[in-house]
Amino acid sequence: MNMQKQTVLIVDDQPTNIQILAVSLSPYYEIMASTNGADALEILSRPIKPDLVLLDVMMPGIDGYEVCRRLKDNEETKNIPVIFVTSHTESLEEEIGLNLGAADYISKPYRLPIILARVRNHLSMKRKTDLLESLISLDGLTGIPNRRKFDEMLDFEWRRAFRDCTNLSVVMMDIDHFKQYNDNYGHGAGDECLKHVAGCLPTCVNRPGDLVARYGGEEFVALLPSTNADGAQAVAERFVTTVSELLLPHCFSSVTDHVTISAGCATVIPMQGISMNTLLQHADEMLYQAKSKGRNRVYHM
Repeated sequence: MNMQKQTVLIVDDQPTNIQILAVSLSPYYEIMASTNGADALEILSRPIKPDLVLLDVMMPGIDGYEVCRRLKDNEETKNIPVIFVTSHTESLEEEIGLNLGAADYISKPYRLPIILARVRNHLSMKRKTDLLESLISLDGLTGIPNRRKFDEMLDFEWRRAFRDCTNLSVVMMDIDHFKQYNDNYGHGAGDECLKHVAGCLPTCVNRPGDLVARYGGEEFVALLPSTNADGAQAVAERFVTTVSELLLPHCFSSVTDHVTISAGCATVIPMQGISMNTLLQHADEMLYQAKSKGRNRVYHM
């Protein structure tokens, strides 16, 4: 099976230089191009990002060093490798670029075989790194993001919501009477039940920033950035309804004859004096309330 072509962003204020590099690289990679730093940063802010940036140092306005600095300061772009392309050959210039986080440094005039080799090597390393990152971020049984990935994204979204003064919501979910399910149907069937539930929960959210993860055991969690309390409750209701509609038999549940979940929602606008743990504790308390009120329902702050 052919792997999808990786994408290279070429940033240079001279269109001729872009054309030379693009002609050389386009047989192997998808090419994006920009003639200034501002446009390059706009491209890097889009949901679909390049896999590598070939970046000219000397450009009017925002120069290559500043583009690299901003790229490396951003959680969403910090792992994109940058290769500086410059006519400066002084070791001090190279040191500056490498200290900013650049992966490599290429001098003009171009030696295209060298550029091709270095681009190929850095993209190969990135593909392996991305694969490893995806593997350690997924739950081994269900294939959805795991607790590690959730904690990582909660930290990122918390800091963003704090900076922007926006809502951040969490939904905690638990399969009702899952111990009785395992005890009576067996742990193999229990694993299949977890897979079915994990498979349907992500279908209830559709924004790129929303995240559904396995929190541990039979517990799942959803992270909903820029979502107020009413929005979080609506999503949580979809979670509960969608799982119930699977109609997975559970004759040993006191709720109904099929598998159901309970959900608890919490929403905050992060600010001084409030921690991420407070948000999680509130969602967990609401989950407890949902279970104590009869299960197969949502409870929210």
